[in-house]
Amino acid sequence: MTDPTVIHLRRGHTSLVLDARGPGLPRIVHWGTDLGPVPTDDLPALLDATVPPVVPSSFDAPTVLSLLPEASAGWSGRPGLAGHRHGRDWSTAFRLDAIDVDDPRDDVGDAVRVPSEEDDRGGVGAARVSVRATDPGVGLTLTVEVTLDPVGVLTVRHRLRNDADQPYEVRELTPVLPVPAVATELLDLTGRWCRERAPQRHPWSHGAWVREGRHGRTGHDATLLLVAGTAGFGFGHGEVWAVHTAWSGDHVTVAERRPTGESTLGGGELLAPGEIVLGPGDEYATPLLYAVHSTAGLDGLSDLLHTHLRARPEHPRTPRPVTLNVWEAVYFDHDLDRLRTLADRAAEVGVERFVLDDGWFTGRRHDRAGLGDWQVDTDVWPAGLGPLVEHVRGHGMQFGLWVEPEMVNPDSDLFRAHPDWVLSAPGRLPLPWRHQQVLDLANPAAYAHLLDRLDALLTGNPGISYLKWDHNRDLTEAGHAGRPGVHAQTVAAYRLLDELRARHPHLEIESCSSGGARVDLEILRRTDRVWASDTNDALERLSIQRWTGLLLPPELVGTHIGPARSHTTGRVHTLGFRAVTALFGHHGIEWDIVAIDAAERAELTAWVALHKRLRPLLHGGRVVRFDHPDPAVQAHGVVAHDRSRAVYAVSRVATSATQVPGPVRLPGLDPARRYAVRPAEGVPEPDAMQITGPGWLPAVTLPGSVLATVGLHLPALNPEQALLLEVDAVA
Repeated sequence: MTDPTVIHLRRGHTSLVLDARGPGLPRIVHWGTDLGPVPTDDLPALLDATVPPVVPSSFDAPTVLSLLPEASAGWSGRPGLAGHRHGRDWSTAFRLDAIDVDDPRDDVGDAVRVPSEEDDRGGVGAARVSVRATDPGVGLTLTVEVTLDPVGVLTVRHRLRNDADQPYEVRELTPVLPVPAVATELLDLTGRWCRERAPQRHPWSHGAWVREGRHGRTGHDATLLLVAGTAGFGFGHGEVWAVHTAWSGDHVTVAERRPTGESTLGGGELLAPGEIVLGPGDEYATPLLYAVHSTAGLDGLSDLLHTHLRARPEHPRTPRPVTLNVWEAVYFDHDLDRLRTLADRAAEVGVERFVLDDGWFTGRRHDRAGLGDWQVDTDVWPAGLGPLVEHVRGHGMQFGLWVEPEMVNPDSDLFRAHPDWVLSAPGRLPLPWRHQQVLDLANPAAYAHLLDRLDALLTGNPGISYLKWDHNRDLTEAGHAGRPGVHAQTVAAYRLLDELRARHPHLEIESCSSGGARVDLEILRRTDRVWASDTNDALERLSIQRWTGLLLPPELVGTHIGPARSHTTGRVHTLGFRAVTALFGHHGIEWDIVAIDAAERAELTAWVALHKRLRPLLHGGRVVRFDHPDPAVQAHGVVAHDRSRAVYAVSRVATSATQVPGPVRLPGLDPARRYAVRPAEGVPEPDAMQITGPGWLPAVTLPGSVLATVGLHLPALNPEQALLLEVDAVA
């Protein structure tokens, strides 16, 4: 750019405009809808037009919101930085030292080209801005790193360095972004064990809406995205802005609207007193704050995030194997012959990965003992895991194993030998949770021991290609060396995962944490999927998977067919309802399929085959969710990027107030093309459908414009039934 203090970056359908003309930190003038090719000569006028006016009974000069909100600049909201040096140096006034812009598209000058499909597919590099500012009076240097990726996903990270000769305690360092006043509603997610990611929505009024996670892990109640939007926004409509805090420890995500007119979204790490104390020359880096904007509602946000994640170098590139996990089939009852038979049935129905769950290691006959003793239990497995691994691999299936490395049972050889290796406050253990405590991975001896045991397990059993990595308790009173230890524990857990992947590059890892309590984009830099929830109840899973998909594409979310009677809720569902629900994800089975009859096994085989046939579409297409007026109807689908085909699921989650719930519109199709719509081929239709009118035709052919605008009257399903539709463009 001709003037590096007036910056306009464009990627996808997003513009970012920065004003770096003042002596302080730059401000974000605009983040949102692409402004088009604004001539460079017009940018200063844009910046001037967006400086707030001076008003009575306020500061004598305009107050602007910079990349780091500071009281010295007139900000009276939540501070961007809170810290001190023995009670001093508690307020900063950073001054700009340097700004570096790396925009690979900058060579086109003021005629920045319009985004194209090439941008959306990652064909053009990201744009980056690095800002360095100092406050010599308090002895701090701040570096702000802003990246706008090829599809328009924005990330922000702060780095703070202590330049003085005395320690500086960081209490909070939180990136924030401005949002315009037209965003009048907030949506975020909450939840609990087996009911993760429940949406909640309310008007955005004055004050701060603060979501804090104090679990030492991401948490069942974590909001994957905090969304601000125009009134009434939905999945397919409305202008929306959203942020995600990419961190697997304690964290905060916040929306704030000030009476002075500013509105912001932000997020960062939630720090305990004394947790981050910078010595001379030390630096602290915040987690990445992901930010996305769309004029096409929540599905527009998801499309950007899914495209971003699929473009990462670490994203899985091979077809996601259909997985059978043995937990709800055998629990702790490990018997070689029984598991061999289960593997035989798994191979017959089309399973591609067989996972041995909890119960294989020393002393592990129940959940009250053994965690920490990561050796194969020779009483149960006298010949080791080899015979089962060989049997599974003989069927052409991969073999996976459950572990929970970060935890320890007090009833274990490891704890008896090293009770000091547990995260705790001085002089006492935290309250027990599931009969377990947390290993202090920031303790070098504990870390080295655990790394050696896991490495030996994988080296000694080369047939293991997958770990289901569990994490079944919150971190409470999580002290390390007498001080709060969640930050150090989180960093050490990342380091452990990274080192294991480096030593075993073909190993895949699932992030499981009492189900869905560690789902975030930082853990997913080093894992290959998440377990969305410990419940396989299909009715619960419909909502859990729907809202998990707000952030993650289907191939990163484990979705299994459980038993007819749910292990966690006691509900009974047909195989068809369970199978349709589990189809849209990293598909699998968690069920004793040895005990089912031949007819049910044949139906299960058909559903697995259907998933494999649809897998390239499900794991590569664009996710769409329906804004249906009847809350008893929940519908979603996946549409190919070229809009040549699609698959949709329509589920009845309750009885309706009306006899007929109304037409179902099919979003995402090309309005100018004609499509054949039919029930999914190769699997049974739902039993006992309430057929209305002339009945459901074998196939309907209509233009995409009609399907998206008028929709179709489908059979009136009974509660907890689902219908699967395949849609193909016709010549």
